[in-house]
Amino acid sequence: MRTLRMTLAYVGTAYAGWQIQPARATVQGILERTLATMLDEPIRLVGAGRTDAGVHALGQVASFATARTIPLYGLRRGLNARLPESLRVLAVDEVPDSFNARSDARGKEYRYRLSTAEVLSPFEAPFVTQVLTPLDPEAMAAAAERLVGRHDFTSFCRADSTIEDRHRTIVWSRVTASGETVTYDVRGDGFMRHMIRTIVGTLVEVGRGRLRPADIDAILAARDRRRAGVCMPARGLTLMKVHYEDDGEAA
Repeated sequence: MRTLRMTLAYVGTAYAGWQIQPARATVQGILERTLATMLDEPIRLVGAGRTDAGVHALGQVASFATARTIPLYGLRRGLNARLPESLRVLAVDEVPDSFNARSDARGKEYRYRLSTAEVLSPFEAPFVTQVLTPLDPEAMAAAAERLVGRHDFTSFCRADSTIEDRHRTIVWSRVTASGETVTYDVRGDGFMRHMIRTIVGTLVEVGRGRLRPADIDAILAARDRRRAGVCMPARGLTLMKVHYEDDGEAA
């Protein structure tokens, strides 16, 4: 047996998320079926994170064990010839048998894109969220910086979450603007479901002038989901990269 690590990219609007679901197209489900057909053996993938329906990825990571000796180049090429155009294997590497894409991950980077354009290009629409009000990127950037560090993110967590420890460490949290596009980039040691989309919803309230950057401190301290903004649509969110110890940049 050998353990392989795959780096994946996919357009999330084509799938009901990463995790296998009955009678629904998911990234994990399609990959496992395609791998099982190619390798003629059952395959169980472990993903670095369970992206929600509609969330994209440029650097998702998954690992699996196989008894086959197929060359890595041939595996990548064969998979991409069989997979839908919305899903691609960017790289395949052999790793130690102890490697686990989920438990060995030391950090993740995400990006959320907003557009204030009055008319949104159909080539952009699947990958951005349109906001039809002016935004103040400088105020949003100041608010985003206040999230850096280790905090209890209960206010940005789903109200029905069963996760007990809601402390997470944010390494950097940045808002930039170019023309009619406002981009939020964040890196942390881990993120709860809907956490980033709720952070963005709160930053939008700051950008609209309904909240001040300093209000972020009070929202964090409140540990109350009702204090934060709405959970923004999935299509604006992309998993950019997963960090591991061997990349020298672990969070």
